[in-house]
Amino acid sequence: MNHTSRMTALLGEIRRERNGAVADSMRLVGRPYGLNYGVSLPTLRRLARAETPDHDFAEFLFRQDVRELRLAAFHIAEPDRLTPDDSAFWAAGIDNNELAEEAAFALLSRAGAFPALFGRWIAPSQPLLLRYAALMAAARWPQAPGEWIAPALEAVHRAAVAAADEETASGGSGPSAPSASDAEVRSLSRVGAHLLAQGAVAFCAAIGARNEETRQAVLRAAGSLGSLPAEDFVHEELAWRLPH
Repeated sequence: MNHTSRMTALLGEIRRERNGAVADSMRLVGRPYGLNYGVSLPTLRRLARAETPDHDFAEFLFRQDVRELRLAAFHIAEPDRLTPDDSAFWAAGIDNNELAEEAAFALLSRAGAFPALFGRWIAPSQPLLLRYAALMAAARWPQAPGEWIAPALEAVHRAAVAAADEETASGGSGPSAPSASDAEVRSLSRVGAHLLAQGAVAFCAAIGARNEETRQAVLRAAGSLGSLPAEDFVHEELAWRLPH
């Protein structure tokens, strides 16, 4: 069976599970899907895992502008075939938070190449959603080194400062009210900073729970954060997740 035939068969199963109400109410950070059947993630994961792992077929699915096919692709892909070079294909298509989260859960955190990818994807020059995916995958990586703590929290700091700068710049000092586009930019910056803060908390809580040494390392590093909203979120979350 060729890729098109396999995709058609999988789409038939997906359509039987469609939920229009869920699709209509979905809120994403990033680009919306061209077609969205509203299938729940547990159901979609079950359908995808019934497929034979096939990296080439997964890449074929990921090229489609259909939510369920793109998410299923992460489960059908073969983690052992994910390399730093191959990751560029997947990185280019991670354009909303749901894709980032599912990529982290189903593919990145299971790939032997992930430690090499983390350094690339967490870099300040990378899109916010790739940094978020790297953090969420790191939270699931059992051998995550302590050296990842600093870049994880630095990502939050940079995003928090950028959001504050956008707030100041878009607010303006003139008599006219900010435009609708200015308000949208500020909102996206705040949401993006909060998203990275969530990813950093997931990772820091996971590594900090290993033992007292890593807990102290996380808390010391988090202590360097300031008091901008995303940074405060990290402080508050770690205070109860890693209590004294």
